[in-house]
Amino acid sequence: MRYLFLLIVTSFILYANSLQNAINQAKPNSTIELGSGVYKGDIIINKPLKIIGKKGAKVIIKNSGKGTIITIKSSNVLLQNLTIKSSGHRKEVLDSGIKGEGINNITIKNCHIEDVLYGINLSTAKNLKIISNFISSKDETRPLRGDGIKLWYAKNVLIKNNTIKKVRDTHIDRSSNIIIKDNKYFDNRFAIHFEYSKKIYIENNFFQYNDVDILTEATKDLKILSNKLLSGKGSARIAIVLKGGKNILVENNIIKFNTKGLYVDDKPSRLTKIKRHIISNEISFNLEAIHFHAIIANNVIKYNKIHDNLEDVVKDIIGYKNINNIVEYNYWGAYQGFDRNYDNIGDTPYIIKRYMDKLWSYNNKIKFFYGSTVIALANFLCEIAPFSEPEFILEDKKPIFKD
Repeated sequence: MRYLFLLIVTSFILYANSLQNAINQAKPNSTIELGSGVYKGDIIINKPLKIIGKKGAKVIIKNSGKGTIITIKSSNVLLQNLTIKSSGHRKEVLDSGIKGEGINNITIKNCHIEDVLYGINLSTAKNLKIISNFISSKDETRPLRGDGIKLWYAKNVLIKNNTIKKVRDTHIDRSSNIIIKDNKYFDNRFAIHFEYSKKIYIENNFFQYNDVDILTEATKDLKILSNKLLSGKGSARIAIVLKGGKNILVENNIIKFNTKGLYVDDKPSRLTKIKRHIISNEISFNLEAIHFHAIIANNVIKYNKIHDNLEDVVKDIIGYKNINNIVEYNYWGAYQGFDRNYDNIGDTPYIIKRYMDKLWSYNNKIKFFYGSTVIALANFLCEIAPFSEPEFILEDKKPIFKD
């Protein structure tokens, strides 16, 4: 029995240190199947290969807390059924679970990537499939973690059915033709962060306990469809940030229990370049449903259910005209009109104006008193007999009367 035990352990150790040798000796386009064991990381894949953990096997590729675990230097690579863990901590070299540059046709499927600084880090790459993986970073505070997925100059990417938890961001920069579908994001800083990208499709994802669920900057041809964005952490928690960009559709999403549901930020100089469609969403139980920075322009806001928010629409800078907006057929829980002809459209428009409460919209120190009896009474008196002209915010000309 003692001899058998020693034989098994010896075999295990030899097998665990032979992965790089197996890669070096394998013919291009061949398959390496791995049985249960802990394999030494810091490996380089320099030819087309499939590295697959056998069904039911527990295959761990592990570093000792230094460097990148798997570096891909070839196109046409498949990694499947692997646990990849314990990368280094060096941010200046982007220590990662999986790293690659200038490669195409890469599939990473059903892998468990944990205790890594950056999870999957690919640049100047195209035709990528990241499917059914679990990804988490180092046990650090959110700003000190690395990105779960980091893509730069990527093209034709499918990110589907992954769970991404306790990372900094999923950061996609200067990329195009990206599909992000059926994923779950928990306890991250920016669950999805796009910059200078185009042709983006974000559908049916679940977000919870992130600082920001979706942050887009200068991104065009963007569709955000049928996602659930719930329950963020922190006083600055936002479900969706739309900063700049062009041709944006936000449709059929559920946005609940956040500090801000939608935050829209743009410059007056870009008025002719933007068109946003905010259609058929439920935006409810947030402190602010829709928050506009500076200007409200070129928005189509229709068929939404906006109710039980502390404020429906906020603009945080005095001035700037509200122009080129189409706002109609939304259900507003705060609407107080009538429907005398029973067509389920309010007889009068729903007009949002800023009375006394504009003070805390523009001054966070005054917002400390939000909800107090004094401010509520002052607000009520100002609506009855305003001592100054209220500021117009938004008007729904055809509000839905009953949800």
